[in-house]
Amino acid sequence: MACEVPVVASRVGGLPELIEDGVTGFLCPPGAVEAMADRGLELLSDASRRTSMVRAAADVVRSRYCAELIVPLYEQAYENVLRSR
Repeated sequence: MACEVPVVASRVGGLPELIEDGVTGFLCPPGAVEAMADRGLELLSDASRRTSMVRAAADVVRSRYCAELIVPLYEQAYENVLRSR
């Protein structure tokens, strides 16, 4: 997403927290290989939708997961672990 590449992924783990289906990428049920292929073909054949999705995804990554936000969270987590010892 940060590299502005369209995302087609399985709806597993934390991916639904990151990817908004149809907006920042496509989510498919686990094991739905044909559905994932269809979504990939959809992105390849619709340049306007692909561009819109890629921009939305990059905006999400840059606003929610930038280093300025994430690094302090990791630092705090490490500090908490060290204090609990």
